[in-house]
Amino acid sequence: MSEAATVHDANPTGFAHQFEDLEQQREAGRLGMWVFLATEVLFFGGMFAAYTVYRSLHPVAFDIGSHLLDVRFGATNTAVLICSSLTMALAIRSAQAGKKKGTIIWWLVLTIILGALFLFLKFRFEWYHDYLEHTIPGVGFHNLPQWGANAPQVQMFMCFYFFMTGLHALHMIVGIGVLAVLTGMAGRGKFTSQYFAPLEISGLYWHFVDIIWIFLFPLLYLAGGRYPH
Repeated sequence: MSEAATVHDANPTGFAHQFEDLEQQREAGRLGMWVFLATEVLFFGGMFAAYTVYRSLHPVAFDIGSHLLDVRFGATNTAVLICSSLTMALAIRSAQAGKKKGTIIWWLVLTIILGALFLFLKFRFEWYHDYLEHTIPGVGFHNLPQWGANAPQVQMFMCFYFFMTGLHALHMIVGIGVLAVLTGMAGRGKFTSQYFAPLEISGLYWHFVDIIWIFLFPLLYLAGGRYPH
């Protein structure tokens, strides 16, 4: 029997033959995900940079636009995502500790539920409320007289809001799909205390998406402070 075959047989399910051992495989997976997340930082960074430039040029209009958003929705969704990061971490920890597959599945399903709750609140309540209030650019956007010359820039703020939160929601949908696949793998007993790399790598993505929201919340909902208008 060859040395490569001997090494492969000595490792649990999930070990790929091109690696020397599971630790090297895990490190390669982490590196790949960090490289991918670096490209995501550049992707979101362009929007954050554009937002910063236009907010510096039109601070009054962006303050007005921020007050068109309901901070209660933003704060609730922030809490939901923070809890989802916790449950994702607990799913990974359960696999590392060699817990029963039911425990891993439970934490993954709970993470999916929290992610779905975030999207439900965003689509069903927040964006629907924006539609009823005519604050969606291009869909009957309603310019109020008191905005005066700031009206076009207020609409620009709302464009940033829908582009940035929409792109974030798209990443959430992708993440939920990944979690659904991981749940199926957990149900088939794929994860052990030696092999949990897919959970760990996917967890990095999920935490990244949550961190993006942590930046979006103050930039969009808390711009200029919360004062009556």
